[in-house]
Amino acid sequence: MLHDIIPGIKGLIFDLDGTLADTMPYHFKGWRKACQKFGAEIDTDFLRKHTGSPGWLIAEEIIKKCNLEKSVTIDQIVEEKLFEFSKDQHRVKPIIPVVEIVKKYHGVLPMAVGTGGHREAVERTLIITGLRKYFDIIVTANDVDNFKPHPETFLKCARLMNIAPEFIEVFEDGDLGIAAAKTAGMIATDVRTWYDSNW
Repeated sequence: MLHDIIPGIKGLIFDLDGTLADTMPYHFKGWRKACQKFGAEIDTDFLRKHTGSPGWLIAEEIIKKCNLEKSVTIDQIVEEKLFEFSKDQHRVKPIIPVVEIVKKYHGVLPMAVGTGGHREAVERTLIITGLRKYFDIIVTANDVDNFKPHPETFLKCARLMNIAPEFIEVFEDGDLGIAAAKTAGMIATDVRTWYDSNW
């Protein structure tokens, strides 16, 4: 086990996409195909900038960036993206260095998933990767009014875990999520150096 938690921590929160599960290449492929259907193009830098945002906010940014206001709706892009992502979702693998922490502390410390993903896609990813059984607390974009970098997602996890924010370590792969964890008063751990991302 290459990594471990910080001493004194009483609870753990994990982002999902790009942290627990190597979904980002498939999310990008889904966004790219959805955009192409509606005559738009995005690159990986665009998606990295928005890592942690819910799909409808990403779709809104795509519409603005590509001047699609008159030709497509947010819901149309999101629906198409989710459809494309679902075709590859069965290929998603867990990110081992992060999952090792989950397995080590399951039943030892309270743990939660705090993600900007849609509830349906989140649940399916957790099942596919074999991680669903480790988490009773899962907060998605469907469960909050304010999204990362706002701290609401992580603060809601903390309330459900009944642990003060300063005793929680958050594992994240996105700048927005890291900012959200810090704003929440939690310790943020960036997992991007823990594995080789292929997107």
